[in-house]
Amino acid sequence: MANPRIHVAVSLVVGGDVVLPEGAARHVALVLRLREGARLTLFDGEGHEAQARLIEVGRKRVVAQIDTMTAGGGESPLAVHLGQAISKGDRMDYAIQKSVELGVATITPLYVEHGDVRLKGDREARKLAHWQGVAVSACEQCGRARVPTIHPPRSLSEWLGERDEALRLVLHPATDDSWQQADSVESAALLIGPEGGLSATEVDNARRAGFQPLTLGPRILRTETAPVVALTLLQHHFGDL
Repeated sequence: MANPRIHVAVSLVVGGDVVLPEGAARHVALVLRLREGARLTLFDGEGHEAQARLIEVGRKRVVAQIDTMTAGGGESPLAVHLGQAISKGDRMDYAIQKSVELGVATITPLYVEHGDVRLKGDREARKLAHWQGVAVSACEQCGRARVPTIHPPRSLSEWLGERDEALRLVLHPATDDSWQQADSVESAALLIGPEGGLSATEVDNARRAGFQPLTLGPRILRTETAPVVALTLLQHHFGDL
């Protein structure tokens, strides 16, 4: 059985002690019921990973000592920046979770014309922290040592204006065009619209920003399913699937 993988936002040093964060400590002590001497894999989210063992397990405090450092893995050679229209409820969580499992490098939640979610102030900050937590949990599960960045939500126009990836694709089921597949690319931007789809103006703006239309076949996919399929295709062609 593989060692539990725990994200800790601290520097990892051989011989050093790490106090596990509250949620991870509770999981280790009360759910997994691990005791002193049990092995763990710790990662800092920046690509560093360590093998550690528990030296203290209490109801409120769990401490691991780092034995060895290892090279973090799980990163794709293709750096994909996903621009995902914000959706309600669990749909956004699902899109983020599966995108992380499929090797996405960066995610920017987007405000779009047909989107029905608008976040402000503390609510936006709480939602961003929640999404980052979803990404961390996905990394713990899938073996990645680097946690993808989730940027604060922004407008589609702002996001389009910053794109310089070698390959830029916008999901557009109504298109008759097909994207011009390159032999190889190292970076890509992928734009996914909301449940109601991107507006004609938004698609035109994406085209002007160098985005090529991509259709995923005759069936309309939900906004949380689309990034899973599109990222799978990109990772198959240019990444490590």
